[in-house]
Parts: sequence; C-alpha cells; structure tokens
Amino acid sequence: MVLEDEDWLAFHDTNPQAPTHVLVIPKRHVAGLREAAPEDQALLGKLLLGAQQVAAATGIQETGFRTVINSGANAGQTVFHLHVHVIGGRAMGWPPG
Repeated sequence: MVLEDEDWLAFHDTNPQAPTHVLVIPKRHVAGLREAAPEDQALLGKLLLGAQQVAAATGIQETGFRTVINSGANAGQTVFHLHVHVIGGRAMGWPPG
C-alpha cells in the first residue's frame, strides 16, 4: 500500500510500465469512467487529488508524472474497476501507444 484515505487507496501496479507505477482506486465500485455518474463528481476529484498525493509520496512530483484512466477494452482497460494510473520516474514519450 502506498497511501489510503476514506474514499480511495493506492498501491503499486503488478505490471509496472515505469520505475514508479501506482494505481489509485476508489473503495466504492465504479466499473470505469464511462459508467461514472454525476453523483460521482466528488469521488473523481478525490481520485485525481490522490494521484497528486501519490506523486509527492513517491518522489516523482517535481520531475513530472503521467496520469492515465483507460476506459473500455479498446483503450486497454482490463480491470473493470475504475482506477487512475500514476506513472513516472523516467521520461515519457508521446504518443503513448
């Protein structure tokens, strides 16, 4: 576990794509960003602020980091529980893939 609060938790990805690769996930089930409802607005904001906290806690905030939310199979979503990838620790290319 990297960090946790009352609404989300963050842990290292089991298949990291960079030296730092952490997932921030809500404790309440939301299948994905496509399924998020207007009442999830506060939770979505908390996930992004959680990503910021993860970047600070893992030492990548100053050098830069990428946040990614995959939505649907064509986007590469394989786990159907909303999560934010926080990726850093190396230079990132564009386009991402």
